[in-house]
Amino acid sequence: MAVSAAASKQGLKVYESSAMSEAEYKAVLARPRIDFSSILATVAPICDAVRAHGDEAVKEFTAKFDKVHLDSVCVRIEDLADPVLPKDVTDAFDVAFKNITAFHKAQQAVDISVETMPGVVCRRVTRPIGAVGIYVPGGTAVLPSSTLMMAVPAGIAGCKVIVMATPPRPDGQITPEVLYCAKKAGVTHVLKAGGAQAVAAMAWGTASCPKVDKICGPGNQYVTAAKMTLQNSEAMVAIDMPAGPSEVLVMADGDANPAFIAADLLSQAEHGPDSQVVLVALPDADLAAIQAEVEKQCDALPRSETARKALAHSYVVKVPSIEEACRFSNAYAPEHLIVNVRDCEALLPHLDNAGSIFMGQWTPESVGDYASGTNHVLPTYGYSRMYSGVSLESFQKKMTVQSLTFEGLQLLGPSVAKMAEIEGLDAHRRAVTLRLGME
Repeated sequence: MAVSAAASKQGLKVYESSAMSEAEYKAVLARPRIDFSSILATVAPICDAVRAHGDEAVKEFTAKFDKVHLDSVCVRIEDLADPVLPKDVTDAFDVAFKNITAFHKAQQAVDISVETMPGVVCRRVTRPIGAVGIYVPGGTAVLPSSTLMMAVPAGIAGCKVIVMATPPRPDGQITPEVLYCAKKAGVTHVLKAGGAQAVAAMAWGTASCPKVDKICGPGNQYVTAAKMTLQNSEAMVAIDMPAGPSEVLVMADGDANPAFIAADLLSQAEHGPDSQVVLVALPDADLAAIQAEVEKQCDALPRSETARKALAHSYVVKVPSIEEACRFSNAYAPEHLIVNVRDCEALLPHLDNAGSIFMGQWTPESVGDYASGTNHVLPTYGYSRMYSGVSLESFQKKMTVQSLTFEGLQLLGPSVAKMAEIEGLDAHRRAVTLRLGME
């Protein structure tokens, strides 16, 4: 495989797309391997224990994994005192709340009604999912923004029960910033637990935690494994999407500011040691300056050790043209795609696979993570090929409705009866012919 000398411990590995074979190209696209078999084997007994023992199992696992001894597991949010936070903090979250609300309200679907033939009317109507669970991570970083990203659209959708699960602090309390966002966005219950035990509690329900119909939200490999396990169990629970570690792909040309590019790459690398960042560099991109900026900025980060672990399995792909940049990006299917090139809007029709796209030099990925209005709960690990990020629709379901007049059944009925006859389903046929007096 064509890898430059930049693959030393100083700087990201660099590949030349034009020098790679098809097998090498495919290998570069592959994400760092996750051993889901061992993770699933760890998660399954936790989910089973919560099903069998409810709140007591959640308390036990929270004490074991988080070293927190809970007095109560799940409480109604009105029973928790309003948190006291500095005004500049609440102002920031209020801006995010306003923008997220505006963007997700605009996603409201209009019910449709179509007369497919005279006397035959077909409709589609939207209803909220009754009870939803939202998972707000709290391991290596506290993420109150995730509360807004899920609770806001759930509230707009009209979900009557919104359970927020989030790991407690060492004192057993909820992080004040997370609680502020939860109260503002309409969360109804707070589950003071994280990990697989929290997902299982929402999926099965416990004495204190309502059972939910769907679980949304980001999380580590154990949270993802629990969601996938329970989706395929008797719990009768849906999930938003499968997900993996956070990632970003950045396209850059000669007009891109190296400092901006480095900052964008590191903004994802700092998420966790299993994150991956990819730079797709056009021929005129100043790669040396970008590599130098990555080193310089990484050294200054409080989470530099975490970022460096992520950079160890991240890389640069040098491409000969903008067409090849789009081809590689579509094949990689990133969670976040930053397009920092000349005339970036002209590329949008050619970009098919990404969770969220950030266009131009003044659009860092951070704005989508926090407050632009789009949702930051996105498909990772290549799943943007077939999944969308969380949206208003994630908390809704669609029902179709049809109504016929007698004249409509006279027109449509003979075709239906003939199709039922062909398929050998005589009761189907008779349900039509009896109404039409054909028996």
